[in-house]
Amino acid sequence: MKYFLFLPLVVLLAGCSGLSSSKHSSTTADARFAKIADDFLAGFLAWRPATGTGLGLHEYDGKITDLSQASIQQELARLKRFDHELAAFPTQSLSPQSLQDYHVLRTGIANELFSFEDTESYTRNPMTYAGAIDVNIYIKRDFAPLEERVRSIIAIEKQAPRIIAAAHANLEATLAKPYVETAIEVANGSADFLGKELIEALKDVKKETLMREFNAVNTAAIASLRSYADWLKNEKLPIAHNHYALGREKFQRMLRDGELIPLSPEKVLEFGLQLLHREQEAFAAAAHEIDSSQKPIQVFKAIQKDHPTAAGLIPDTRKNLEAIRQFLVDHHIVTLPSEVRVKVEETPQYARATSFASMDSPGPFEQKATEAYYYVTPTEADWTPQQKEEWLTAFNYYTTDVVSIHEAYPGHYVQFICQQASAATKLEKIFSSYAFVEGWAHYTEQMLLDEGFGASTAADPTPAEKLRAAKYRLAQSDEALLRLCRLCVSIKTHCEGMSVDDATKFFQDNCYYEQKTAHQEAMRGTFDPGYLYYVLGKQQLLKLRRDYQQQEGAKYSLQKFHDEVLRHGCPPVRLLREIMLQDKRQWDELF
Repeated sequence: MKYFLFLPLVVLLAGCSGLSSSKHSSTTADARFAKIADDFLAGFLAWRPATGTGLGLHEYDGKITDLSQASIQQELARLKRFDHELAAFPTQSLSPQSLQDYHVLRTGIANELFSFEDTESYTRNPMTYAGAIDVNIYIKRDFAPLEERVRSIIAIEKQAPRIIAAAHANLEATLAKPYVETAIEVANGSADFLGKELIEALKDVKKETLMREFNAVNTAAIASLRSYADWLKNEKLPIAHNHYALGREKFQRMLRDGELIPLSPEKVLEFGLQLLHREQEAFAAAAHEIDSSQKPIQVFKAIQKDHPTAAGLIPDTRKNLEAIRQFLVDHHIVTLPSEVRVKVEETPQYARATSFASMDSPGPFEQKATEAYYYVTPTEADWTPQQKEEWLTAFNYYTTDVVSIHEAYPGHYVQFICQQASAATKLEKIFSSYAFVEGWAHYTEQMLLDEGFGASTAADPTPAEKLRAAKYRLAQSDEALLRLCRLCVSIKTHCEGMSVDDATKFFQDNCYYEQKTAHQEAMRGTFDPGYLYYVLGKQQLLKLRRDYQQQEGAKYSLQKFHDEVLRHGCPPVRLLREIMLQDKRQWDELF
């Protein structure tokens, strides 16, 4: 009997010893990884102080990245060193949360290395330097006394000559034409901002000695930017080339390492074209329901006439936004962890040239300037009646509500407040997946309409109610067509050699844009191949939702799914599959 009584005890002790050893191993590995991550972040933010300020870490205020060749090479070497160290790390010993952080950090580093080595941002892209003197945050967010922020602006603007000197030293002899053309616009736009909107924003600063110093360095910074734009126009533009495509190998690496999507560009393009044709059919069907006698694009232009007045733009947007928020509550779409509303305001004057509507949330570590703003760009007083009318058509009630869904409820703003209320780690708050952030916001546009927003709840809706629902669906479909065209153009541009002119025509033919806007979208595709992630993120979330619903069965609810998705920061969606699904799917089942 003693042996039988003793044997279970031995087994029990052995089991406890194993568990204790495993727990100790995990704790040790977690601590070791945390030390590596902290060391990495210290150098990461020190080299990118503007990122630190944007995150709400104000020890980085007034600092700017050293873009000298020596500094760039040092940072590249540091990234590689940490990448190699992490690649050799024994991840099997990490706890689930530390393993999640590990993958978030690895993808963050991969995206940085891609920028340094594959897109070669510091040697091939003149926009890197044109937009480096960025002091917007110091006037748009009140995180410190104004005079203190002016001192930070002065410290940054003093570095303008060094930034432009670095551009001259680092950039290749010949550059891609779309990059040069865009960099000229950015440099001149930055100079305009410094010379107009920045000065206007600081008009209430009373300290004369401080403003004299500001005016001197601001004038010098403007001169540096103007000279840079002139140099690009006179020296670089005449000899510019059109070799901006990444090529298939780099493009696939961008997908695989940065977003953990190992599908081939060809497979993604095939998928995108199928979705594009399906969405065009949905657009046509919604238009037919509204007016079967007109072409779909004519129907869409007709509904654009249903818009607010210039005076009513902000009040109407504010009122409708509250209605959208209430829909989330009433229909249990997602748990809203805060009663604090986003503030609907006119877009600041300095940002109106490039913004239609935008979300400005504070950084995740911001402690003082915690307000979030949903900016809507109004008409200008000196515009003609025709110009005002043309501008307001873009703010037709249906499109504006779809944009509000994307930007605020339950798009970017809800994403922000859920992250703030969650137990997301430092790494999860600092590193964001392009596909997740924009994919979530794009996903919500369709999701909310699928859940009944804009439609009648009556069993037998009236013709007017059916018409209203069709108009919302047409506006949402228009937004989806744009993002699908971006996906196709991104791959065709960087893997098949599509020209800017052909890309422009693709937007005109497939999402029905006018030439000027289509050309702008085509130009963006040359230097932002990642704009295909709006669609890829959305489609990954739709697939994750289907799989999660199948797994949860009777326990599933849409609110439960959304709450779980939004409590882990903004990681690549592939990492959410690891967290949320018990049955790990194959890569080719991501969509």
